[in-house]
Amino acid sequence: MLIQRLLTSDKGGMVMLALLALLAIVVPTLNLVVPVESAWHLSSYTVTLLGKFLCYALLALSLDLIWGYCGILSLGHGAFFTLGGYCMGMYLMRQIGTRGTYGNAELPDFMVFLNWQELPWYWYGFSSFPFAMLMVVVVPALLAFVFGWLAFRSRVTGVYLSIITQALTFALLLAFFRNEMGFGGNNGLTDFKEILGFPLAHDGVRIVLFLTSIFALASAYIACRFIVTSRFGRVITAIRDAESRTRFCGYAVESYKLWLFVFSAMLAGIAGALFVPQVGIINPSEFSPLNSIEQVVWVAVGGRGTLFGAVTGAFAVNYSKTWLTSVYPEAWLFALGALFVLVTLFLPQGIVGLAKKLMTKVKTPKAESEAAAKGVKA
Repeated sequence: MLIQRLLTSDKGGMVMLALLALLAIVVPTLNLVVPVESAWHLSSYTVTLLGKFLCYALLALSLDLIWGYCGILSLGHGAFFTLGGYCMGMYLMRQIGTRGTYGNAELPDFMVFLNWQELPWYWYGFSSFPFAMLMVVVVPALLAFVFGWLAFRSRVTGVYLSIITQALTFALLLAFFRNEMGFGGNNGLTDFKEILGFPLAHDGVRIVLFLTSIFALASAYIACRFIVTSRFGRVITAIRDAESRTRFCGYAVESYKLWLFVFSAMLAGIAGALFVPQVGIINPSEFSPLNSIEQVVWVAVGGRGTLFGAVTGAFAVNYSKTWLTSVYPEAWLFALGALFVLVTLFLPQGIVGLAKKLMTKVKTPKAESEAAAKGVKA
């Protein structure tokens, strides 16, 4: 009943969830049931690609929650995504054991290569799946809490906050590139073998990860929808539209922004954790500020402040990127920049806003003709 109430006035969200349910049925069927020689067979590569898009959609959803509804434009949200990915990568590295190149049961290959003598203390516990999954949300949440508390308490807003978030992710990029950090340096973490005892290369495991990504995205969407339609959601929208006035009304603006920022970081961390076993690698390049800017483009293209628009934008832009980089690899960055400029100038509400305008134009003549017909009868 709660879900039905949340989605009653959210036709776009209902369509999106229906499409996710359809994907959850069609993709496993075409991949596991349909024979390989059939033209209808869906390759494992396509399943992995769709799974990656789902993770990006969850990341875009987390960004739209703070930007579209609270006005917090984070240009470093990829940091939380990557930290969640590293937590999952550390667990997967511990599962390799003696099957690594150097056959060391305790140390990952890159540590053996760099002559590390013992496992760093911050790697302890990552051989346990529940502990690793706890860290997937705790580590991004802790960073978001510390950063948000300092920034919001100092009332840093607007472009200044955006620049600081970008500086944060760039600092993490430089730090994780260092071999002394113990995270694989510029190569990152890779060569994963299994998860929970199941081989990652198996088609069945890929499908389970794909379905888990769908479930995570659908659950996160419903949770975000619950937040933005609640009393809390009305307050954060008021903060977006008139922060000073909301503060003068007696609301603890900094607390609202901090809570939402931390929750958004947790969603981004989950997206990163689902991304790593499907893609098979995590390295410091994911901290790149360019990646975080690209995530903003996803939300802008889809339509910020709609939630399902962010999901739409993530799929649309990343599908275009996959196609364009295979045909014209050197043209992608120019296309991305042009896309952002065009959307900003001509589609400020993104794809969702354009669709609403078109539907309004279609409905208006129909409504006028029906009203005219009723007038004639009268």
